[in-house]
Amino acid sequence: MQTLKNKNIVITGASSGIGEKIAHNVAELGARPILLARSADKLEQICTDINQKFNGDSIYFQLDVSDPAEIKAVFKKIYEEAGFIDILLNNAGFGVFDYLNEANYEDIEKMFQVNVLGLMVCTKEVLPSMLEQNSGHIINIASIAGKLATAKSSGYSATKHAVLGFTNSLRMELAKTNISVTAVNPGPIATNFFTIADKSGDYVKNIKKHMLSSDDVAQKVTNLMIKPKRELNVPNWMNWGNKLYHLFPKTAEKVMSKMFDKK
Repeated sequence: MQTLKNKNIVITGASSGIGEKIAHNVAELGARPILLARSADKLEQICTDINQKFNGDSIYFQLDVSDPAEIKAVFKKIYEEAGFIDILLNNAGFGVFDYLNEANYEDIEKMFQVNVLGLMVCTKEVLPSMLEQNSGHIINIASIAGKLATAKSSGYSATKHAVLGFTNSLRMELAKTNISVTAVNPGPIATNFFTIADKSGDYVKNIKKHMLSSDDVAQKVTNLMIKPKRELNVPNWMNWGNKLYHLFPKTAEKVMSKMFDKK
């Protein structure tokens, strides 16, 4: 168990959704959220709101996580201004739901650049300092889709499978240190993620009653920062679906494909 007071917490994809909500949560607990996203205007407003509400010192930097050179430059600025990064929350990501034969290669490439490679570069930027201090926590927002793939999400699911593989490998690499590594695997969350992912609106309409509250997911991730663990799966019933799939894959694909084919 640890306190978040005076912790420097870097959050990518902080301009909306759970990233924005987590920034407010940790500021309320005395941490210093350092916000990263492409939209400087939104980040500036969020920082202003946080600092006024909690008398905090939140800062922000404009960042496109698909650009490795920009990541390196921004993290250099963070270290110069804030010092040690206690927690890195790799939250930036997006999805596009398409059947593979109808998908644009550019969309798939961009998903890998943002969801996977950007996440890896951000992580690589904090590791030397964390290893030197023998302290830190890296939290990667993956997805239930990285464990249990469904039709019309082959590109997106592939990126989240990659995030999980990377996270699990990194955890083993750091097993002899005091650096924690956590994977978060949420199901569909009620955020603006679906304005890009589900342009038809059919998926949101079909699963609306099962969508997770962004406030609830943000609180669970905040709790992870206080009490780290290796993995968080929400909702738990979807993770049970994943376990059944690995035990009985052929049967699960026949039965569960109808259940999850909502796109």
